[in-house]
Amino acid sequence: MKQINALVAIGTVLALSSFSMIDRMALVPLKDPIGKYVKAVPYKVDAAHSKLTWLAKKVTGEHSGTIAVSSGSLNVENNVLRSGSFDLDTKSIVVTDITDKESNAKLLGHLKSDDFFAVEKFDKAKFVITSAVSKGAGLYDVKGNLTIKGITNEVSFPASVKIDQSKLTATAKILVDRTKYGIKFRSKSFFENLGDKTISDEFELNIQLAATK
Repeated sequence: MKQINALVAIGTVLALSSFSMIDRMALVPLKDPIGKYVKAVPYKVDAAHSKLTWLAKKVTGEHSGTIAVSSGSLNVENNVLRSGSFDLDTKSIVVTDITDKESNAKLLGHLKSDDFFAVEKFDKAKFVITSAVSKGAGLYDVKGNLTIKGITNEVSFPASVKIDQSKLTATAKILVDRTKYGIKFRSKSFFENLGDKTISDEFELNIQLAATK
């Protein structure tokens, strides 16, 4: 019995030591190739110099416009993008392809309604990076969580990131399946016999982010 108790005690000490070592390792910053410790550097998104355009297609044509980037931050380690997020102001949505004021206002009002983005209830959309894999030459494979109308889904896309000392620029195109966010208006996936009134389930978000540290 004494031998069993001794073995249990030894096992407990080893386990606690292992956990302690893991905890200490988790607190140690990453090192660069020459052994220096690297701390993540946040680059604050410059909303005034960032831009997001959208493109939605239907059987009879397409519509395009913009949405304002309201805030965000991108984190860089050793000149490599690691994480980050940005917010969109859904109330700022604009239609740019329709010149007739009455027609423009009609479409814009519909986009802001519950059929589409319900901006009075959900005035913000958000994207959070969960993975950024560098492919070299400033190219990345990015994965993250996109939240629209309070619904979150994972999206993935290629991105280009340029880091020049205190400035960072990032560009990407995200294809979004609107039906995953409860936007089903005139979707052939949910309604039959729509004919030329069908609106594509996917729309494009073309993103240009400018950030500074």
